[in-house]
Amino acid sequence: MSLEAFTALFEPADIHVARRLTTLAEESDETVALAVAVAVRALRGGSVCVDLRSVAEQVGVPELPWPKPDAWLATVAASPLVTKTPVLRLFGDLLYLDRYWLEEQQVCDDVQALLASSLRGTVPSLDRLFPAGWEEQRRAAEVALTQSLTVLTGGPGTGKTTTVARLLALLAEQASLAGQPPLRIALAAPTGKAAARLLEAVQLEVDELDAADRDRLPELTSSTLHRLLQRRPGNSSRFRHHRENRLPHDVIVVDETSMVSLTLMARLLEAVRPDSRLLLVGDPDQLASVEAGAVLADLVDGLGGRDDVRIAALETSHRFGESIGTLATAIRDGEADQVIELLTAGGDNIEWLDTDEPGEQLRTVLLPPAQRLPEAALLGDDAAGLAILGEHRLLCAHRRGPYGVRFWNRQVERWLTDATGEPIWTDWYAGRPVLVTANDYGLGLYNGDTGVTVVREHGLCAVIGSGAGPVEFATGRLADADTMHAMTIHKSQGSQADEVTVLLPQQDSRLLTRELFYTAVTRAKRQVRVVGSEAAIRAAIARRVMRASGLARRLR
Repeated sequence: MSLEAFTALFEPADIHVARRLTTLAEESDETVALAVAVAVRALRGGSVCVDLRSVAEQVGVPELPWPKPDAWLATVAASPLVTKTPVLRLFGDLLYLDRYWLEEQQVCDDVQALLASSLRGTVPSLDRLFPAGWEEQRRAAEVALTQSLTVLTGGPGTGKTTTVARLLALLAEQASLAGQPPLRIALAAPTGKAAARLLEAVQLEVDELDAADRDRLPELTSSTLHRLLQRRPGNSSRFRHHRENRLPHDVIVVDETSMVSLTLMARLLEAVRPDSRLLLVGDPDQLASVEAGAVLADLVDGLGGRDDVRIAALETSHRFGESIGTLATAIRDGEADQVIELLTAGGDNIEWLDTDEPGEQLRTVLLPPAQRLPEAALLGDDAAGLAILGEHRLLCAHRRGPYGVRFWNRQVERWLTDATGEPIWTDWYAGRPVLVTANDYGLGLYNGDTGVTVVREHGLCAVIGSGAGPVEFATGRLADADTMHAMTIHKSQGSQADEVTVLLPQQDSRLLTRELFYTAVTRAKRQVRVVGSEAAIRAAIARRVMRASGLARRLR
């Protein structure tokens, strides 16, 4: 067997790494080189390891000359890449690159340590903050009060934020009863936009509490996980806060945990004090991190079957109408026939455009709000412009191609030109919807922030919405910004709109997955419109994001 027989599976970098490592280790067996290549390939797909026994079926090309699993595992286990310089690690049938094996083991150890830490103090009554009708949230709060580490799961609109805010009030009351100083609380999320939304949502809930509860809580702030941990200049994976310099906070709340990679979770856990409370919040059915790992899903899977640990799960959605909730549940559960039935039935909250060429049908949907934006912008009415942005979102799986964001952004601008007779000659124009694409801590802008370009006396400026209120910037200061008549489903995580149009690519798209479809549909508060063929819908539901990991197994 030669590695060259498998080149169609790999990127050049996969083969380069395999050849380089085997050469340095003086390893001549081609099956070991193949194992290295598949491990590197798996990382690019979001997996932290690869199952050597099932890799042939997983990649979908069993006809290639794969080694026999038992012999392959034995050869890899005896390789100097495992025995002498542990570049490779085995965990049962799972093969890791050393870094990810160590990070996974560290996450497991730190999770176990937090779960084993003792909690002290009188537990306040939950009845006042979680009265009748709040049974799910009360049970979740009971779990969080008894564990140093709590995983709080639930789909959109299930009351996760309400539970977090009232739980913080309970913990503040507990500290007060024990004569302790006010709690040091950190709110964080993987992205700046998600962090800002978390703060805004929690603060709205806190503002509804009694004055005594509000007074016991400190002023809340939020940040990205990277900013919380304080990234070291020039190093994307090491931070100023670590095991020898722990975070000072008593309570740490992390939202959108499904987007947290294995590496970032490892860095967070090693920085958490043993006597702190860590609350990980998210929806394990949404899209996972763009980097390797599916930590939230692994935590739910690994801890959910234990007798000594409880997952705080919220099930009932209050965000959208019953029909959208039923559709989202059917997608999540893989019920393709039910999804088609719900889309076919339609109704006030659901619409289905069964077509691969939606141009003219989407024109009637996208052009009216796009026309209203310049009208508000010319009047300098940024509040109206920002409100229009929240009314409708076109969500795409791709950035490029006929089903991608760039195509539809240009298409809407062409329709605007046709409707107004005024060509758009520059990137910046009155009424341009703006999506920030990179964090800029100096300006207080975060990846995923949205805004609109409006006219002022001195010219055009961009007004960006934030949790603290709209902020104006000269357009020349926004180097990392895209037009947002359309946005990717990945970028939409953590946000919502009254009406959402989901544009599905053709069924052979590699990005078309159940998790992607579910995430897109659950961005809608009032109405969802699905654009795509029945074949594309069934393909999306049939295709799961499969990320190989041993974390759940380690935690059981």
